[in-house]
Amino acid sequence: MSFPISKKALAAAALALTATVTAACSGSGGGAATGGPAAGGKVTIRWSTWGSAEDVALYKGFNDDFMKRHPNIVLKMETVPKYEDYHPKLLTQLTSKTAPDVFFVGDDNVGKFVAAGVLAPLNDKLAGADSKSKPEDFFDGVYGGAKKDGQIYGVPNDTNPEVLWYGKKALKEAGITEDPAELNAAGKWTMAKYLEMNAKLKAAGKAGSIFWNWYGSTYSVISGFGGKVWDGGKFVATTDPKSREALQTLAKGYADKTFLSADVLPASNGANTQFIRSKAGFFAGGRWMIDVVKKGGDLPNYDIVPFPSETGQPMSGAVAASYLALNKDSKNAKEAFTFLTEFVSKEGQLLRLKNGGAVPSIKGAEQVVLEGGYPAHAQTFLDVRDTGFANYSDEVAVPGLTKDINDHLLKVWTGKVAFEQGMTELQSLVDGKIG
Repeated sequence: MSFPISKKALAAAALALTATVTAACSGSGGGAATGGPAAGGKVTIRWSTWGSAEDVALYKGFNDDFMKRHPNIVLKMETVPKYEDYHPKLLTQLTSKTAPDVFFVGDDNVGKFVAAGVLAPLNDKLAGADSKSKPEDFFDGVYGGAKKDGQIYGVPNDTNPEVLWYGKKALKEAGITEDPAELNAAGKWTMAKYLEMNAKLKAAGKAGSIFWNWYGSTYSVISGFGGKVWDGGKFVATTDPKSREALQTLAKGYADKTFLSADVLPASNGANTQFIRSKAGFFAGGRWMIDVVKKGGDLPNYDIVPFPSETGQPMSGAVAASYLALNKDSKNAKEAFTFLTEFVSKEGQLLRLKNGGAVPSIKGAEQVVLEGGYPAHAQTFLDVRDTGFANYSDEVAVPGLTKDINDHLLKVWTGKVAFEQGMTELQSLVDGKIG
């Protein structure tokens, strides 16, 4: 399951828990996450996730189907409604040795869980005869911080590639006659063309683009300029010339209202409202945006395009992901892995995602995205997934770093810190965190 970026932005409050993780890692005793066989010889597997009631409802069908096929396993699903509350609770459970056998981990948290040593290594299990989801079934870039030194510690549940949704009516009202998706198909979807369209939208009294303030949008823009964020273990977004140009373009755009940060818009006139009412041309987001545009009742008005590149050729974009991990202290590791591998398998994702807003993380389940033919260029989701990247392992390995970067950039976007000062402070912030 992936999730709206608004939740990701709020999730950052959960990250100041390094000490708790360390305690979990170094806790004494071999206490188990769960008990052994239940009455009647059945084994109970606890698994946890975050999500709304609608999100969680998507899993019930999978749970019921799984238990029918495995009558010796009882699944107990434990849920936390708010993403920002989920990881603190999980860390507390790990500390007290009461954590579930299997659990979701967000892509902005997985690095510290890996570093803490609380996750079971999965390479051998995934490659084994009982596996329904081989390591090579997933696109390497989506593992992100869930893979360290070649070892897999979490398997992508599903994904949500960051793309640019655009409203044809808004573009037309701004005098834009070219279609972004058609330009992309022709190899002419360039950063220069995209910025030109944003300028026309601004001149027409609209916003050019709306972004959530998270790595998916920011790093996709940097990639579109041909820049780098991390290089050789070093944070180079403020020093790489093209990356700096990208960040400065964003800062200028936020300053003159060509770009809007969805994070700070008033609830009465939020990002979804502005996009649906054609007050903005582009809105960066994932497949969950289908539900947003449905509320506008004019589905043909909207389509998607990847973030542009310097040359018009495809470039690597950001892919939001969450991971399913196995508690290394599970007393029922065999049954827990059976659940994990089937949950992320092709069949599992086809069952879970058929009514959702995510994109399968595994190869071979593409029909979930393409069936129904919406949006018209739905293939773009798959193209970005296949070549994209989850948050950088160097970044997610440092607890709270992504949140700190986002928070600091928001100060720049909102004009609370001048650009040059902001870049200097951002570099110092990251350097201080990574040591």
